[in-house]
Amino acid sequence: MSYQKRTALALASGLAGAVVLMAAPAAHATVVDVNYKCKTPIGDKAAVSPIDIKSVKNGGGYKLTMSFQKGVSSSPVELGKGAMNPSAVIKVGGADPGQVQVSGAANSAAIPANSPIKISDLSGTYTPKKSGKVDFTAGVLTIKALGTTTTCTPSNNPGPSLSLDVTAAGGGGSSGGQSAPDGGSSLPKTGPLDSAVALGTLGGTVLLSGAAGVLWLTRRGQRATG
Repeated sequence: MSYQKRTALALASGLAGAVVLMAAPAAHATVVDVNYKCKTPIGDKAAVSPIDIKSVKNGGGYKLTMSFQKGVSSSPVELGKGAMNPSAVIKVGGADPGQVQVSGAANSAAIPANSPIKISDLSGTYTPKKSGKVDFTAGVLTIKALGTTTTCTPSNNPGPSLSLDVTAAGGGGSSGGQSAPDGGSSLPKTGPLDSAVALGTLGGTVLLSGAAGVLWLTRRGQRATG
C-alpha cells in the first residue's frame, strides 16, 4: 500500500470515529396501548388508549409530556367547560426508579354525556438522581369532575413509552426519581444533551489524534526522503 493511501485511511478512521460517537442515541420513544380499568361514581368502566410520552430538556431536568390518543371513561351527564381536571402518575424504572406526577389543563370545551372523555396533555418535570438508562411507563390516571373522582389503573402491564439516558448532577445519588410541577424550583444541570456534548468532545479527541498521527507520518516520510 502506498504512503498516500495509508495517510488517507488514517484520516478517514479518525473521522469515522467522531461520526459514530456523535450519532449515539440518547432516547427512544414509542406509542403504547394502555388498557385502563376505571372506578367511576356510577360503576366500573374500561377503555384502551394509545399513550405517548415525550421529554424535552428543561433547565437541569426534563419536561415530560404524556399524551392520550383516545378518550377514556365517560360521564352520564354533560361536563361543562372547565369541569374536568386530569392528572396521572408516570412510573420511572431502570437506573433511577421512582415516579413523576403530571397534570394538565381542564377541558377547554363541554364534554357531551356518555361520550369518551378526551384527556388533555399532562406534563411534569423529572429530575434524575442517578445516572444511567431509565424508562417511563403510564401509571394511574385520576379524573376529577363535578365533585367526584374517577381512578383509572392500567391493567395490561404496558411497556415503557419512553427510554432515556440520563446523568445525575455529581455523578449519582441515593434517592429515586422525583417530580415537580411546571414552573417549579431550579434544578441541577444534567441530562443527555450534556452527554452529547461529552461524546462530541471525545469524538473530537479521536479526530485530533488521527490528524496528529497523519502529521507524524507525513513528517517521518519527509525525513526519510530528504
